[in-house]
Amino acid sequence: MIFINDLDEDIDSNILKFADDTKIFREIRNSTDCSQLQADLDKFVLWSQKWQMEFNVDKCKVMHVGNTDDSSTYYMKGSELTDVTSEKDLGVWISADMKCSKQRMYAFNKATKVLGMIESTIRFKNTRVTLSVYKTLVRSYVEYCVSVWNPHYIEDKELIEKVQRRFTKMINNIEGKTYEERLDGLKL
Repeated sequence: MIFINDLDEDIDSNILKFADDTKIFREIRNSTDCSQLQADLDKFVLWSQKWQMEFNVDKCKVMHVGNTDDSSTYYMKGSELTDVTSEKDLGVWISADMKCSKQRMYAFNKATKVLGMIESTIRFKNTRVTLSVYKTLVRSYVEYCVSVWNPHYIEDKELIEKVQRRFTKMINNIEGKTYEERLDGLKL
């Protein structure tokens, strides 16, 4: 078993650790803050070399979040870290502008593909079974970490709702009903 509890000793920036994933962050208001973040990155590298647990620098990235015009460059082991505007973290797309459009499209595309697979492979669409498959395989994509990416724009909600609308049309015994009636009948 490997312990990394001491990774954050002498680090002035904020750190988040989860399994083999580590994030370091801080608010950058001036060049001193930039220098401090770089110093903390250097301390990470020294720690990793001391314990022979090298960071994969190719996977290390920088994201400038917010409206700041900070274009500071950061380095690890002499290599410049890639500057990104969005990154997938624990299955959720995070973007520098903090909008959820990339996550919304990711969830929609994944859910649509699974819904298409259900539509083409399940011949006899028993309501109970199909509803169970939908809740298990499709809704898991559109609801995954929804409290984090919280679709609050109308366009986000409509795109996600489009998946459920398509599903309710797949159920045989509720044709001709309005979308709201289909939702009510399926208890969705």
